[in-house]
Amino acid sequence: MTSPLVSIVTPSYNQARFLEATIQSVLGQSYPNIEYIVIDGGSTDGSPDVIRRYADRLAYWVSEPDGGQTDAINKGFARATGEILAWLNSDDTYRPETVAEAAAFLQTHPEVGLVYGDADFIDEHGQVIGRFPAARTDLARLRRGYVHIPQQAAFWRAALWRQVGPLDTSFTFAMDYDLWVRLARISQIRYHPRVWASFRLHGGSKTIADDNAWPEMLRVHYRDGGGRLAPIVFKYHLRRLLAPLVTARRRWRVGRAARHHQ
Repeated sequence: MTSPLVSIVTPSYNQARFLEATIQSVLGQSYPNIEYIVIDGGSTDGSPDVIRRYADRLAYWVSEPDGGQTDAINKGFARATGEILAWLNSDDTYRPETVAEAAAFLQTHPEVGLVYGDADFIDEHGQVIGRFPAARTDLARLRRGYVHIPQQAAFWRAALWRQVGPLDTSFTFAMDYDLWVRLARISQIRYHPRVWASFRLHGGSKTIADDNAWPEMLRVHYRDGGGRLAPIVFKYHLRRLLAPLVTARRRWRVGRAARHHQ
């Protein structure tokens, strides 16, 4: 089998304490054909110094003000030339065989446009504290609010990105959900139950607040002609009720891990 070029974009802003682990997890892949792009939003915490240490192994990097995470991802993909795309946030990491396994899956399943695996939740020290609830999904399930796709463990074909991209920069939390819906409309998406990534939960993580993505997911629903009595609307209201419990549980996990390392 050939080794198609895989382009990976890391958007970053003031995540210097985690950024090096992210970069090393990409550069340490067993896969031989990776184009790695880092888009930093003008960090002031030493992140550019971290990036410079690896500059000779990056296809491109920049540190300048941008419009936020979604804008940074779009900037990276605008420079990407690979056949397969992914983004890895600057506090998350890959397993060493991730890209090789994802590329092999897409090569042997030409009907699949997006493949995703599993992701562990890790704390700020890199210790596993749980597992993302990944599961099989499709367009119908996505439209009902059953996402189950860990963004850190998702890879898709660049040809499809050119049809449905770029990301909507008005989204701060659900830009990945919006992309999954767009991709699922024109291609198969497939769950491959292999642990491919680590999803870091820490005090500064956006994902600690579970409810933030749901209003944006509803925007996708209504934009695509969804009604007010659809399952995703009921799930949104249920999540609003449960959000304090979910957020408290995640903060407890993070706090417990921090206390364990004191």
